[in-house]
Amino acid sequence: MSGADGLHTLGRWTSDRATATPERVAIDDRGVELSYAELDRRAEALAALLRRTGYGVGDRIATLSGNASDHVVLFFACAKAGLVLVPLSWRLAPRELAQQLELADPALLVVEDEFQALATAALEPLLDPAPLASLGARGVELDPPAPRRRDGEDAVHRAVRDDDALLLIFTSGTIEAPKGAILTHANCFWTNLSLSRTAEITSSDVVLAFMPQYHVGGWNVQPLLAWWTGATVVLERTFDAGRTLHLIADRGITTMMGVPTNYLFLAEHPDFAATDLSSLRHAIVGGAPMPAPLLRTWHARGVALTQGYGLTEAAPNVLCLPDEDARTRVGSAGKPYPHVEVAVVDPVTGELREGAAEGELVVRGPGVFAGYFRAPEQTALALRGGWLHTGDLVRRDEDGYFTIVDRIKDIYLSGGESVAPAEVEAVLFGHPGVADAAVVGIPDERWGEVGVAFVVARRGVAVDEHELLEFCAARIARFKVPKSVEFVAAIPRSSSNKVLRRRLLEQRAGAVTR
Repeated sequence: MSGADGLHTLGRWTSDRATATPERVAIDDRGVELSYAELDRRAEALAALLRRTGYGVGDRIATLSGNASDHVVLFFACAKAGLVLVPLSWRLAPRELAQQLELADPALLVVEDEFQALATAALEPLLDPAPLASLGARGVELDPPAPRRRDGEDAVHRAVRDDDALLLIFTSGTIEAPKGAILTHANCFWTNLSLSRTAEITSSDVVLAFMPQYHVGGWNVQPLLAWWTGATVVLERTFDAGRTLHLIADRGITTMMGVPTNYLFLAEHPDFAATDLSSLRHAIVGGAPMPAPLLRTWHARGVALTQGYGLTEAAPNVLCLPDEDARTRVGSAGKPYPHVEVAVVDPVTGELREGAAEGELVVRGPGVFAGYFRAPEQTALALRGGWLHTGDLVRRDEDGYFTIVDRIKDIYLSGGESVAPAEVEAVLFGHPGVADAAVVGIPDERWGEVGVAFVVARRGVAVDEHELLEFCAARIARFKVPKSVEFVAAIPRSSSNKVLRRRLLEQRAGAVTR
């Protein structure tokens, strides 16, 4: 356990809960319950085993696992032993996983049985791969292989400190290659404290968690706070609208977190109207603002909605729009969480802008990450001037509320005028025939760049390109109207609901060359 310099370390959390509420259910994993006493006992035993085997403070334990109680046990074992959990996405191709494994350089790779073939393919091209351990029928109570060590490296054994790394999370990489963001114990402590001050979770709550555990939201948006406060987490492998509606009614779910797409699929499901949602007092929306019609749908069912904005590098909570503001400030991301400081700067000069202003959002506070793993230049660029530069263009009004305009790198110039794809997408979402949409700037000989709208048509509603272009022209300036509309089966998105614009362009290029 930690000493005086480890007051904010997360290994303490299960120990404290095991003392206070040992028999309370910590995790309901597909009907298999794990009490707080058992969660702590297993985490302590695994931490001790890892230490005996030669793993020390700062060693990285990479994982390929779906959402599972065994994965949670491993997380808290790492927290107790001072190890760094590196949860990798099982949705990646072997080549992409190989790149992340090479960068993370883990001492051990723990793989759930379901993903053994994927892990083998990812490790094949690596010259010096990490040893493998299985996360299967025996859970994580297994004999791990000795850690891989570089020449001259020795295991570090000491008390865990607040500034020790706890998570290494790869960013979603919508613009460029993913980077490994280092989140410390203190980062996770403070972001959960901030969340608790705005979206409180008590010991009587039942939290539904389906955000993937390779994503920062799978830990720091509700689940870790729930385990801190003694709530029960109903852990789901993936999101399924029909099953989610069943679980809300059957398990008495009181709160949950999802992206707008999740809430849209739930609202469109045939069982939505008949499902008893009376237990669901509150839900968190992340990834993007909730469209007004969808807000009204959920409010009509009596569910309060807290919307937010965040990023991996801020662990992730930055801005929050509580339910009392949802109806009057549709589209806003709200104001900063407690313990979070934000500002608006000129994207070119970095000069601070006061009052109502538009510019790049910058963040500082105890939740801001320690840096990118083994990437000092990228870290220095992201944290220049003592602020985390988000790369997001925002608008702050005279009351201090923020609206996310778009990613600065996604904005394109058409005829010398800046166009924010998110603004055009918001208009398209207002058409009844549009289920999903994304706008991307492409080169144009006449205008420099023009927009192409990729649209998923809503089932049962007739719509065509001409109608959508006319719809946009009646609502936004002519230079913002896309040059063309292309109908697609789905918009590729990251697990945090970010549009993968680069993939859209790659798919379009492939279609053109065929």
